Amino acid sequence: MDLRIFPPDELLQTAVGLPLSKSISARALILDAMAGGDAAFEVADCDDTAAMRGALGDTSLEYVTIGAAGTAMRFLTAYFATCRGRVVKLDGSERMRHRPIGALVDALRSCGASIDYLGEEGYPPLLIRGAQLDGGEVEIDATVSSQFISALLMAAPVMTRGLKLTLVGEPASEPYLKMTLGMMRLWGAGAEREGGVITVASGSYHTPSGFEVEADWSAASYWYEIEALTSGWVTLRGLDASGTSLQGDSRCMELFTGLGVETQPEGEEGGTDLVASPDVTPRFIADMSATPDLVQTVAVSCAMLGVPFRLTGVASLRIKETDRIEALRRELLKVGVVMETEGDDCIFWESARRPVTELPVFDTYDDHRMALAFAPAAIYLPGAVIRHAEVVSKSYPGYWDDLRAAGFTIEELTEEGAR
Repeated sequence: MDLRIFPPDELLQTAVGLPLSKSISARALILDAMAGGDAAFEVADCDDTAAMRGALGDTSLEYVTIGAAGTAMRFLTAYFATCRGRVVKLDGSERMRHRPIGALVDALRSCGASIDYLGEEGYPPLLIRGAQLDGGEVEIDATVSSQFISALLMAAPVMTRGLKLTLVGEPASEPYLKMTLGMMRLWGAGAEREGGVITVASGSYHTPSGFEVEADWSAASYWYEIEALTSGWVTLRGLDASGTSLQGDSRCMELFTGLGVETQPEGEEGGTDLVASPDVTPRFIADMSATPDLVQTVAVSCAMLGVPFRLTGVASLRIKETDRIEALRRELLKVGVVMETEGDDCIFWESARRPVTELPVFDTYDDHRMALAFAPAAIYLPGAVIRHAEVVSKSYPGYWDDLRAAGFTIEELTEEGAR
């Protein structure tokens, strides 16, 4: 499905009911399953959580495929390793078969897990034979993926000796690790951290009564982008904007102050209001290592506003749904922006441009965040096209409907019309 997008004819004014947090939902589903699986809280309605719910809901499944859901692959690898007597082949999309998982498998094996590779060493698909894991003392490279660490930690309470996990290097996406530990404690786990060492006691989980999943801050970031480009009026419902959110992407409140967006947590309609500000930084500089899912949103916002940027801490983007650094470079060229890289961990734009001779047709690379971040570019480039726009179902299935409700005109194109 290819979509052509036109901005609202009048000043944007909208209220948006955001989807629930995908990250919190994924952790809640695993923790609830390990607690017995009898809770009745609502989770995000998207492809990733659907994949996980399907895998957890039928204990007779011998073959589980999670498509492009990277979080599900990491979390389910650890979960199935703890399911005594169960044998599961865990697989995913072709892209998933090229996303590394060796560091997690090695760590689980050192805890007593039986996991074999069915294809290339270090990558899915996996054959997992569930067992009572021993646990003990384990080291893991923390710089690759916080999801590896989170997967191990959530499995730790059911290990005979618990787990003493030593993190080697600075953890990638630190806020997600804090989210995991916070939710584990909420579920009754004894988990303590001192610097790079995390100790989890052997025990059991109990799903807390009245638990609710927050609205998704990653989804909110695209409305911050839209507000930055329109200076309209946006109200976001369901967010925890109090500063106590479990989600690291709540940092977009801080990041977008430099791009002309102020956050009012208690808006007139009880939501979070985004308000335009004239204070736009002449040069945007940020370390994005804690919030890699915001990189595309920030880069596209800066490009459209004409604000040079330098973003560090982006190395992990190479192993996401696509190589997001290369995808960003290619698609920003379509709007004349010449983004460059410095080493493996920095992207920047120093205002270098090339002529644009036609409306852009943005490719999405089977990556939901490419579609979500580039769609607002149509505010400055009416009629821009998003190819394979259905990829947003991975995290924000209602995005196009929400844009329409905000006044955007969205036309579905035939294959011929998208050329």
